[in-house]
Amino acid sequence: MGKVYNLAEVSKHNNAKDCWLIISGKVYDVTKFLDDHPGGDEVLLAATGKDATDDFEDVGHSSSARAMLSEYYVGDIDSATIPTKVKYTPPKQPHYNQDKTIEFIIKILQFVVPLILLGVALGVHFYTKQSA
Repeated sequence: MGKVYNLAEVSKHNNAKDCWLIISGKVYDVTKFLDDHPGGDEVLLAATGKDATDDFEDVGHSSSARAMLSEYYVGDIDSATIPTKVKYTPPKQPHYNQDKTIEFIIKILQFVVPLILLGVALGVHFYTKQSA
């Protein structure tokens, strides 16, 4: 078992001259591998300062790539220093009514009722004018 590092210590090694990664609870100094990495050095540099396990697993590295990790092993990570992943919970939203009939009726009434009232008011006005 190697030395135990915390996230702050590992995060300091985040450039092309000094690049460390955290994969599956272990710390690797991949500085010498940057030029040889098939995906380019940018991929490795972007994975510094965090737990890169998901990034490593998502690519689907071969067994030989996994075996190469042991060459770059420098120690273990203190798991208490890595933030826990929080499950995404979408915000509460009002119920979506796919049946738009009620909304359509309300909009029609908002348009028609004032027209009817205007017509009645004008009718009353002209009726009272003619009666007088």
